[in-house]
Amino acid sequence: MDLVSLARAGSAPTSKWVKVVDQTKCIGCHACTTACKSENDVPLSVTRTYVKSVDIGRFPSVRRAFQVTRCNQCDDAPCVTACPTSAMFRRGDGIVDFDKSACIGCKACMAACPYDAIFINPEDHSAEKCNFCAHRIDVGLEPACVVVCPTEALLVGDVNDPTSKVAQIVNRESVNVRRPDKETKPKLFYKGAHQATLDPLAARRPDGGLFMWSEQSAGPGEAPSGHPRRNNSSAAALLSYDVTHRMPWDWRVSLYTWTKAIAAGAYLAPLIAALGGFLAWDNALWRWGAPALALAFLAITGAVLIGDLEHPKRFHYLFLRPQWRSWLVRGAVVIAAYGGVLTLHLIFSAAGAVEPQKWLAVIGLPLAVATAAYTAYLFAQAKARDLWQSPLLGPHMVVQAVMVGAAVSVLVAEWVADGAVDGLLWLLAGTSLAHLAAVLGETTLTHPTAHAHLAIWELVRGRYAAYFWAAAILILVSVFAPLIGIAAAPLALVGLLMYEHAYVQAGQVVPLA
Repeated sequence: MDLVSLARAGSAPTSKWVKVVDQTKCIGCHACTTACKSENDVPLSVTRTYVKSVDIGRFPSVRRAFQVTRCNQCDDAPCVTACPTSAMFRRGDGIVDFDKSACIGCKACMAACPYDAIFINPEDHSAEKCNFCAHRIDVGLEPACVVVCPTEALLVGDVNDPTSKVAQIVNRESVNVRRPDKETKPKLFYKGAHQATLDPLAARRPDGGLFMWSEQSAGPGEAPSGHPRRNNSSAAALLSYDVTHRMPWDWRVSLYTWTKAIAAGAYLAPLIAALGGFLAWDNALWRWGAPALALAFLAITGAVLIGDLEHPKRFHYLFLRPQWRSWLVRGAVVIAAYGGVLTLHLIFSAAGAVEPQKWLAVIGLPLAVATAAYTAYLFAQAKARDLWQSPLLGPHMVVQAVMVGAAVSVLVAEWVADGAVDGLLWLLAGTSLAHLAAVLGETTLTHPTAHAHLAIWELVRGRYAAYFWAAAILILVSVFAPLIGIAAAPLALVGLLMYEHAYVQAGQVVPLA
């Protein structure tokens, strides 16, 4: 058995390691942070563990509360489920560890973690986090942070051992976990922690980003800490120290959702037109235009996805060492199968075989729909992001795909498909209206969580409002496509690109820690 296999098995399968943080004893000295950096060679700008502080009350009746913040070692770890290559894995003793040699740097684990505990190491470009100092646990030593804590505020032990101190605290005393609503079954328990530290939205953000020891601005790709609005629910809690939080997915993921929608829709829209009878099966748009456009944008999608990886040369790990619960893996298989159907479609076109293309559409239709919709399931695995948990996101993405597919098809049909333009313009108008109706419902209905509510606020009125409203205006104009003609097509395409960017980024800007 190799070293990685031994690590995955864990030191003792009957053990279940947990950590207790006694916040009544924490003095905010940050010894745990520095010890962790020293023990694990954690570079500057990132941390496996740190101490957040919140000032509670109003002068002169004020106190400072601390929270030791790190990986929660979940029994049902979302990062493990989302990781496409099993680089994040749960050992037999319950420790959630990582294998850097298997990491492709997709950042799916970061998006999935409800505790913002995972980061990309800027030196080796692989994902890492607190792993209980598993290398020390395996040789009978305590984690470095536990050893250096001057007040014994940090305790680690086997919860299955009734004589251990952590088992006695967890089983007999009042303890809390962060984000219990996410049902991840955390194994990091807080004793005596103030709610203003446990809830990332309880404390307001300091004016001007002026923290106790630092200045932080919400630049591109950063999720600012604390509640973004002054009139938040906890009027007497001010965040006084925190670290910078990076948003895992940048503009490239926004672009990927758009190019993938076109790749799916470029086939779906002409197919709907052919099934509706306003596009002949032997028309050049169906025979050549649809598969060629879809393949071209599928190739662009693949290039964008690979370009977003921290280890692009390892992209083949998705196929060579897949973790099948991950929707990145499932999506890669769907895209590959869809690309195969499109290639076969072009081969039939070159052979002049129209009838087989009709039968091929029986397979191509569900694959195109799956290509459009699978990202909704990928986003749903990002448990950290409440905005993306809508059960209607999948159908909405299919509508978006048909909308932009109709738009690109209109531009091509103007040259090669006489008589099909009018039908495609009506399809563009109908799907544009359906998209706007879905967005209206998403932004105006009551939201189940404060996180989702704030994400919508950032989308409609906050950092991404300009993108959102510009997209809404452009797509609203494309509702009148039958009246304004092919000029509506580029408006719909640009509008959806702006909407996708606003939606993807707004979902990540709400603080998690």
